[in-house]
Amino acid sequence: MWEDFKKFAIQGNVMDLAVAVVIGAAFGKIVGSLVNNIIMPLVGILLGGKSFEKLYYAYEDTKIEYGIFIQSIVDFFIIAISIFVFIKILGSLKQKKEEEIEEEEEEPTAEVALLVEIRDLLKNQK
Repeated sequence: MWEDFKKFAIQGNVMDLAVAVVIGAAFGKIVGSLVNNIIMPLVGILLGGKSFEKLYYAYEDTKIEYGIFIQSIVDFFIIAISIFVFIKILGSLKQKKEEEIEEEEEEPTAEVALLVEIRDLLKNQK
């Protein structure tokens, strides 16, 4: 069982997952900073200096802080759009790389094909 686990861990699946988690956490911090420090203040300016976080409805001793909920929704959409764009960019880069690999694997020239045929004939004669 230990050998199977070591084989699984060394194959790269666990390492790829760990790298993805670390990069995802860092990406989340970047997007969170973008939302909290740039986008939401701009939205607040457009709303006349109001902050979403400070919006609430008070009823007697109870506060319903719907502004924080609105900000969470905005955060979600910005994060979702950012991840979508990031995945699209990675997909296009991967597609370009695959196209380059396909171009490298083109048919050999007539001279190379002839040399391969001669080599194969010589191997068969021995």
